[in-house]
Parts: sequence; C-alpha cells; structure tokens
Amino acid sequence: MFNSLINLFFPKVCAGCKSFIGGNEYIICTSCRHELPVTNHHLNPENEAFKKFYGRVAVEHVSAFLFFHKKGMVQEMIHGLKYKGHEEIGTFLGEWYASDLKDNSIMNNVDAIIPVPLHKKRMKERGYNQVTNFGMALSENFKIPLNDSILKRKVYSKTQSKKSFLGRTEGIETIFDVTFSEKDANKHYLLIDDVLTTGSTLEACSKALLKIPGAKISIVCMAMAHS
Repeated sequence: MFNSLINLFFPKVCAGCKSFIGGNEYIICTSCRHELPVTNHHLNPENEAFKKFYGRVAVEHVSAFLFFHKKGMVQEMIHGLKYKGHEEIGTFLGEWYASDLKDNSIMNNVDAIIPVPLHKKRMKERGYNQVTNFGMALSENFKIPLNDSILKRKVYSKTQSKKSFLGRTEGIETIFDVTFSEKDANKHYLLIDDVLTTGSTLEACSKALLKIPGAKISIVCMAMAHS
C-alpha cells in the first residue's frame, strides 16, 4: 500500500523516453527495452571498440553494451545516471550486460574490476562515481572483486563531454597513476567506464595499470559513441 501511494504522488518514469512505467517494468519501459541499440560486441573479439585501441595500448578484450547516439535514449539514460543521481541505471545496465558477457570466456580470467576513477574533488561534487554500480553488478554476477583503490586520478579537470577532441587527448597520460604491491602483479584487470568515445581516457588508465608487472587489461563500457 505504501509503495502504491509513493507511485501515486511520485510516479516512476522511463529512463529512456520519460513516459510513465507500469508496476511490472523497471528503469525503462518495455518499448524502450526492445529499442535499445545493443552492440553485441561480446560476440565478436575484433569488434569496433577493440579496434579503437590498435597500436595504442595492449588490451585483451574491449566491448560496450550499447551504442550512444546524441539525443538518443542511451544518452538520456547516461545523463540521468551521471548528473541526476539515478545510480540504479548503472545497476540495471550491469545486470543486463552480465547476462550477455556470460557468453564470453574473457570474464573467466579476470581477477579484479576497476572503475575509471573520479578525482576526489569531482567525487565530492557528484557524491558518487557513476561507474561503481555498474561494476558492482558485474562483480556480484561473476564473483570478481571490485577494486576502486588501485587506480587514482591525480588531476581535476572539466567534464570530458565539454572538451574538443584535442582537449580530451592533451596531457591525459599524466592524469592517472596506480598504487600497487607485489600481490597485484600478474593479474588480469577489467577496466570499466560509462561511454567509450575517443578512447583516450581508457588508454591512459590502461597504461597506468600496465605499470604493474605482468598486468593484463580488458575493457568493458556501458556504451560507445556511434555516428
């Protein structure tokens, strides 16, 4: 009864199209769920996300769950996740993508899941890292620990989405660093982020993690920018 009253005065809306959603729907409406632009990257090791890192950094696997189009429903969902406190969207996407990634053996070899970190000032402003719940969902499904302390962002900078291509790549390799010990060596790390665009941030994070002796890197994102 209490939940019914809450829904009466504060009705839930779809994170994609903003229409009201029914009691048997969660996060997005049934219509949007069927229209989400899934990439199926997990079925193709040589997918377009993986190819972004050719000649840039050695990675074992790269995949994104959804295609991100400007003014599309995926952009609406990611915007709600990052700027409106809808952390449940990260959980929803992580749970869904985990079911797809079970078809890919790469997850069997991962030792730890590492979110792309926020600078402590940005974390204070936002109150949360938008990638954490996505990572926790993957962690729980695959029984792989999430480690948010090994990789650090040293430099506070303005939001990547507000930068030009050159602005996103300029000096980015100095932004991240790692703190590790002998127990972290010879492990396979799964680096996770929200949207793969130029790949510069993930490249810089990967290069920082590769300072760990014997480290291997794979990458999984919620979405990938697509023309």
